[in-house]
Amino acid sequence: MSAPPLSLGGAGQQAVTPSKGVEESKGPRLEMLESVLALGGLVLLRDSVEWEGRSLLKALIKKSALCGDQVHILGCEVSEEEFREGFDSSINNQLVYHDLFGDPLSWSKTGEALPGGPLEVLRAMCKRTGPRPVTIALDSLSWLLLHLPCTTLCQTLHALSHQDSCPGDSSPIEHVRVLGLLHGELHGPGPMGTLSALAQTEVTLSGIGSQASAHILYRRPQQRPSHETHWFSILSDFSLAFQGVSPLKSQPHPDPLTPLVDPTTHLTFNLHLSKKEKEAKDSLTLPFQFSSENRLSYAVVSARLPAASSMNQMLTMTWTKRTQMMT
Repeated sequence: MSAPPLSLGGAGQQAVTPSKGVEESKGPRLEMLESVLALGGLVLLRDSVEWEGRSLLKALIKKSALCGDQVHILGCEVSEEEFREGFDSSINNQLVYHDLFGDPLSWSKTGEALPGGPLEVLRAMCKRTGPRPVTIALDSLSWLLLHLPCTTLCQTLHALSHQDSCPGDSSPIEHVRVLGLLHGELHGPGPMGTLSALAQTEVTLSGIGSQASAHILYRRPQQRPSHETHWFSILSDFSLAFQGVSPLKSQPHPDPLTPLVDPTTHLTFNLHLSKKEKEAKDSLTLPFQFSSENRLSYAVVSARLPAASSMNQMLTMTWTKRTQMMT
């Protein structure tokens, strides 16, 4: 591949360049883009200030278009011209672009604004317009989350990514895939956790030095979540050059955005006993255990009670019965 690596973002963001220390992956394993798109449903692309994800989103869009999908793009953060930049004419001709960037609040009276706002656009995408599978790219999901109620947005995403048809639509979509670009630093753990629960695939971009990596979490039906890490670079035509991949693991990858908390910190009690505390515990006689001290206490109590009292009779019968059981 002769094309130079593509820089992911502007000032302050890392450039994606090939790694010298990671061997290129070989074998029958699915290509990274194919594995991300394979499960369908909602695919979350979680980026950060240092590692932006729009380039990877465009790489996935190109892959979907080459596979013959209908590709709808809901553009909120950049202009249509900027988003289409880098695609060749054959790819651009297959993209259906819904522009929210120019007039996000529908203030325009020229008819260029999208009627009904972003929610109506998303619901309209649920209707089948042809026999091909559909890929819906949200650029970005963070913009929608900041402008729409979280519950309403999640319900709409669920309807898009989990249902084969919408109410009133007699032509169900064969396969729907939603690609959502999510800027993790803009949201708290509540919205992030809710969106994560809806997703079938999560891609978290990070890296070491100048080398980019994608931690991919898969949630396959009736299987344990699994994860793997890909090392890659994005070329100027939005194709990927791979440097390596970690083995597929069945345990879910820890969330890099959630700090690990030690559950044993700041406790008000000891989880373990010292040697002296254990000896004191073992030497303690509990009230329900029979011992010489208990026998003496019973004798004192019995002597103080009247001989004809019902309490004395009851204690005598109980003590006699328990003594017989022990002997």
